[in-house]
Amino acid sequence: MDDTAHGITTGAVARRLGVSPTTVRSWDRRYGIGPAVRADGRHRRWSPADVAVLEEMCRLTASGVPPAEAAEAARAARHARSPETPDPRPHPAGRATAGSGLPLGDVRQECRGLARAAVRLDGPLMESILRSALATYGLVTAWEEIMTPTLHAVGRKWESSGDRYVEVEHLLSWHVSTALRRAAVTGPPAAPQAPPTVLACVPSEQHTLPLEALTAALAEQGLPTRMFGAAVPAEALDAAVRRSGPAAVVLWSQARSTANHALARHVAGTAFGVRGARTAPLVVLAGPGWRGRTPDAGTARPAGLREAIDVVSRLYGVPAADGDGRAGGTGA
Repeated sequence: MDDTAHGITTGAVARRLGVSPTTVRSWDRRYGIGPAVRADGRHRRWSPADVAVLEEMCRLTASGVPPAEAAEAARAARHARSPETPDPRPHPAGRATAGSGLPLGDVRQECRGLARAAVRLDGPLMESILRSALATYGLVTAWEEIMTPTLHAVGRKWESSGDRYVEVEHLLSWHVSTALRRAAVTGPPAAPQAPPTVLACVPSEQHTLPLEALTAALAEQGLPTRMFGAAVPAEALDAAVRRSGPAAVVLWSQARSTANHALARHVAGTAFGVRGARTAPLVVLAGPGWRGRTPDAGTARPAGLREAIDVVSRLYGVPAADGDGRAGGTGA
């Protein structure tokens, strides 16, 4: 006999939705959206109609709707499809909404959804929200208006609560990095003979996510990049510049304590190429660590990600980004 005739198990539902079985059971207990029928009166068996309610719940929470409101809307949607079928399950008492506990302010609903998923350590839901945000808004807007506010809120919560929320920050950062790297490798192929843009954090600088966002945004335009990541030693950076002959070198500094102006001047003065036609890269000083000082010759200091994209794009003859940032682009 086919067990699916009586519904599927909680584990099977969780795999289908991309969430944990614990999340599914929690939604049942807290919001009353469990299966209408239980095998032997105890074990949950989910019918197609039950699964449809959960799918709507996932869609709404991924867009930032608080879980309690999402559950109510999912139940209402089910009744709208089948008005003759009464709902035998009790509704949860009250309308208290489960917030993320993070100081977000006035942000997009997707930002609130991402924050709630991060606090719950719900990796599959974070991935779903980030994929949807990138597809809907483009990389630059998703970075500026969804990823960055959530990362900053988690960072503030971490700083104000001792060692708590470290796991939230680490998991969120990993998923944001994964989403950005995925976007970087799905862009159009770069011209094989074009000089690359080298991107690197200055020595002692560990913050890479804004640089990863810029790398992905440039890759989306088909521009060649070489991303070297965190805390690149001066000697290694010098070798990378001389070996690759880049059009631009982006140096990221998060704080004034890591900004190395002598290193920036050295890179800006590094010439390469054949004798009689030697050239040097434009050094792009990205990040708040470089602020408060007039840029030296051969350097540029963009005010943000969009401006950084425009500065680099012009070196390749690519038009400036338009308003939505999809063709061209905080943090840099």
